[in-house]
Amino acid sequence: MTISTSHRPMTRGLTVLFAVAAGLAVGNLYWAQPLLGFIAGDLRTGAGAAGWLVTATQLGYAVGVLLIVPLGDVLDRRRLIPVMLLCSAVALAGCALAPTFPVLLAAMAALGATTVAGQLLTPLAGDLAGDGERGRVLGVVVSGVLTGVLVSRTVSGLVSDVAGWRVVFGGAAVAAVVFAAILRRAIPVLPPREPVGYPALIRSVGTVVARERAARWTLALGGTGFAAFTMFWTALTFLLSAEPFGYSTTVIGLFGLAGLAGAIAAQRVGRLHDRGWSVPAVGVAGLLLTGAYVLAGLGGHSVVLILVAVVLLDVAVQALNVLNQVRMFAVAPAARSRLNTAFVTGNFVGGAIGSAAATLLWSAGGWTAVTATGAALGAATFLIWLAGRRGPLRVTNR
Repeated sequence: MTISTSHRPMTRGLTVLFAVAAGLAVGNLYWAQPLLGFIAGDLRTGAGAAGWLVTATQLGYAVGVLLIVPLGDVLDRRRLIPVMLLCSAVALAGCALAPTFPVLLAAMAALGATTVAGQLLTPLAGDLAGDGERGRVLGVVVSGVLTGVLVSRTVSGLVSDVAGWRVVFGGAAVAAVVFAAILRRAIPVLPPREPVGYPALIRSVGTVVARERAARWTLALGGTGFAAFTMFWTALTFLLSAEPFGYSTTVIGLFGLAGLAGAIAAQRVGRLHDRGWSVPAVGVAGLLLTGAYVLAGLGGHSVVLILVAVVLLDVAVQALNVLNQVRMFAVAPAARSRLNTAFVTGNFVGGAIGSAAATLLWSAGGWTAVTATGAALGAATFLIWLAGRRGPLRVTNR
């Protein structure tokens, strides 16, 4: 069913609140990444074993997206979203208090599985926004998610240096409780949704994708673009830590701040959808992605060219991300949470493939092999857009 937006429930204040809450929720997935050395030393385990904390979190997140996010299409999200935030607060508290590494590993897996509030808030924002402002609203919310990913790593490192790694998780637990209370009051009362049995609900994720050609086209665009994105960032660490750069881990981490350009682009690019330019803009993003990899290949010995390539790549991929997500939500308004499940899962799979490919390509041919393959992925994204932009897909432009 479609929620009436004649009373404009998605105000600017509520949009910003959703963006901040979604960024905080998704940031829970990344608190541990800069802390692995601290955690390994404190819990007397090896650095290699500590790396499993990131894996456990990501696997838990995949399970949560697949099994919990579809519930947003049938349950009252005014209750579901605060409940998930409270569940993540419990998991965060478990991380902060974990006495042993196995306990922390289990708590991190639980944290990943319960950190889905951001993926529930995004389709809810799409439901509450009017047709003429949906792109703008989703652009702001998605920019909050991207900012949360970037800022969480920086905040985590700074706080742990001053107060220890456990305080990072404890503080995040308190913040989750606070936002659960705020969202419980701020999310408007929503009309009841059509009941669907849980097994049928999960099966319908695949059914909607199989039925809608526009959804399959969008998933192909998103997965290919995100594979190119993660391949670049994985290989960039190898490049910058080797000669002629030889940068430290701290300096390499600062390159991620250039990703703020992507967050800014995400906030603005949604307006292109509202103006009816979504489909052409996706084609431009595919070309921009290809150009970013070409520039990166030419700049293997120039930090300036690498930084320019980083900005171009982030702008291109986040433009793809926002416009694809808005288009997915237009396919079947009553199934936006399920479509978001398919979208996030497609990106997750594409990202995993891209990261694995970066390691193999670096071993086989270094930066040249990575950038050549990335440029090919960018070209493939453009060709997928070119092949599917006509016909029935035209209706998803608005």
